[in-house]
Amino acid sequence: MISTENRKRIWIFLSFAFGISWLTGLVIYRTGGLVNSPTFDFAGAPISLAYLLLATAYMYGPALANLFTRLSTREGKQSLLLEPHFNQGGWHYFLAAWFLPGFLTIAGAAVFFLLFPRFFDPNLTLVRESLAAQPQEVPISPWVAVILQTLQALLLAPLLNAIATFGEEFGWRGYLLPKLAPLGERKAALLVGVIWGVWHWPVILMGYNYGFNYFGEPVLGPLAMMWFTLSLSVFLSWLTYESHSIWPAVIAHGALNGIASLGLLAIQGEPSSILGPAPTGVIGGLGFTLLALILLPKMKVRGSNIGLPVEKIQQPSQDNA
Repeated sequence: MISTENRKRIWIFLSFAFGISWLTGLVIYRTGGLVNSPTFDFAGAPISLAYLLLATAYMYGPALANLFTRLSTREGKQSLLLEPHFNQGGWHYFLAAWFLPGFLTIAGAAVFFLLFPRFFDPNLTLVRESLAAQPQEVPISPWVAVILQTLQALLLAPLLNAIATFGEEFGWRGYLLPKLAPLGERKAALLVGVIWGVWHWPVILMGYNYGFNYFGEPVLGPLAMMWFTLSLSVFLSWLTYESHSIWPAVIAHGALNGIASLGLLAIQGEPSSILGPAPTGVIGGLGFTLLALILLPKMKVRGSNIGLPVEKIQQPSQDNA
């Protein structure tokens, strides 16, 4: 059972997380949304106000909520889950975090194109046009460009994107998950997934991930995002439970963000974004759904020791029944 004190902390955290992010979403909406946001010069490059606010205040709402909740409730620094625990075998979870999201994303896109081959463009027209618009000393094949981008996404993106994804993971997996863990690891992971999905809704309604004019718009977009965050939350929560650290979840989230749009490079026509090929689609995200179904039975149903000293990692796992 969750203590009365922690129930209060959960509500304070959610108020901060949703308040900061959704207020930022309101500012984005009132200044043109994601599509018509004003742009300005930032370090010599054009950037939209929406992108800047989304990458900072919106995404860092959960992390700020973690800090503000601890300050307002005088909880202090306990159970921050910031130690990587490499010496306790934690590197296994970093390895899974680094590569699994990429492989699952590629697999989901492959399944989508197998089911809907009319949307697959073997000529990679979008990539070809992008390359043609950029002056190059040595011409490069579109397929070579995609392979290079894939390798970069698999090898470098998990680390490069960690700064951005830390804002979400320090909040959802670093604070909310341990507070809900007394309900059982399964329930906690799924509850965080639902809450995380709802947190995305303002930007989803502004066209993020699914755009506009898709089948079932505007209802199915937010629901599809919740389905995806449910699956992804199980994976990220499992990484956090097993490693007693948020860093594998940060890396996995960064890996996903770095490769999520890979399937979009090979599309032609107008496939439904609700289905794929991106992992946020129901079919594109099948790999994450199957992984969640595999991991859920491995999670405890009577609470978790997450947040306790790392020595617990060395203890035999408790009965999952």
